[in-house]
Amino acid sequence: MTSSNKLLKIVFSISVLLLTIPMFGQHAVIDSTLHKKVQQRTDQIFDSLVKIRRDFHTYPELSDQEKRTSQQITAYLTSLGMEVHTNLGGYGVVGILKTNKKGKRIAWRADIDALSSNLPDVEGLQSRNEGVRHICGHDIHTTIGLGIANVLASLKDNLKGTIYFIFQPSEENLKGAKAMIDDGLFKLIDPDEIYALHIAPMQVGLIATRPELLFAEHKTIKVSYKNSSENQLVIAHTKKLLSGIQNIEPDSEFWDNRNLLDPTIGLGSPKTIYKDYLTVNKKFTISETDDQISIRTILNSSNRKKMESIIPMLKQDISSSKYAEKLIEVVYSSEYPTVFNNKELTSKTLNKLSDIYGNRHVNHLYGVVPDGRSDDFAYFQKRIPGVYFLLGGSNFEKGIISMPHSANFAVDENCIKFGVNAFSSLIVERLNN
Repeated sequence: MTSSNKLLKIVFSISVLLLTIPMFGQHAVIDSTLHKKVQQRTDQIFDSLVKIRRDFHTYPELSDQEKRTSQQITAYLTSLGMEVHTNLGGYGVVGILKTNKKGKRIAWRADIDALSSNLPDVEGLQSRNEGVRHICGHDIHTTIGLGIANVLASLKDNLKGTIYFIFQPSEENLKGAKAMIDDGLFKLIDPDEIYALHIAPMQVGLIATRPELLFAEHKTIKVSYKNSSENQLVIAHTKKLLSGIQNIEPDSEFWDNRNLLDPTIGLGSPKTIYKDYLTVNKKFTISETDDQISIRTILNSSNRKKMESIIPMLKQDISSSKYAEKLIEVVYSSEYPTVFNNKELTSKTLNKLSDIYGNRHVNHLYGVVPDGRSDDFAYFQKRIPGVYFLLGGSNFEKGIISMPHSANFAVDENCIKFGVNAFSSLIVERLNN
């Protein structure tokens, strides 16, 4: 996952918030023999999954270099009797579990790459690949994906439909999902739904998400004009226009990150102030060539339609100004893929997880985290309805904080067990019901 340092602080705040807010949903717990089998199988393989995770953690590999990781995944899926395809979009691997009964086609995605880091590992599992560490949790994601594959393979005779396990390379550089798609992923598989998770610094045993935008849309806007003697006036006018589209007042409680935790207005409250916002970074970048001058800044919004309306609105405003003839273009010059959860699936899956594992383990976020974060899982979601979950990996009593991209990143490995249980059960329900 790609993220900023500011966002890491925000997500840590969310982890504390989720321990205090009311849980989502009030549903009867399912007493299902099949879910008990999920839990029994997970218990049986848990120690082996911890060993697998520690192996990945010891031998981390950067984006585009995940050869050993890919080989380990391939061997594991093959041992489960799956149809396995390799070298998709680089070192991507796909395992296909067929029940040979007509039903839904569900895909689970796990990212497999690590990050550059020369800092020592706080977990005592020192990387043997110099300058590389798993400090974003992808070793956990991969292990949980393999665990789900193992559990569902053991229950194959009790299931219907088909499950696809996508192990994606190169998430950190936001290239892997597109590379797999370009390499024919969706000619090989045809899922009806797709799911993924990411470790977050919530307490272990917690799952959280929300429909549609989970994190604010984060885009760089560029307004370009013909170079002229009026450049300074043009710049001042454009800055004023851009600043004017922000809908959060300078003295708003929105800007105080402590309010993310507030039970009344924070992210977990139905009355959250972290919705329907659009903010403009006051740091403008000016670039000039012989022919033109461009003004750039960054926009964040919790509302996709609002973000889409900005360019035509600015064009109209400039066209009615004295600088109309100088305007060349108004465009989003760079933008990150934005995770966008299918509204219906998000509601159904959160309710179902709550039914099976209890309300206290499942949280519905009402607000949108007000900062830029990216995961190229978004490219899969553009083609297939899907949901991206946050999974707690922290243990505050033990001082373990699973804050992605931080030097002190660590996880409580019990999150592997909870993740395998919860998401295996979820896929079972989506397949059989």
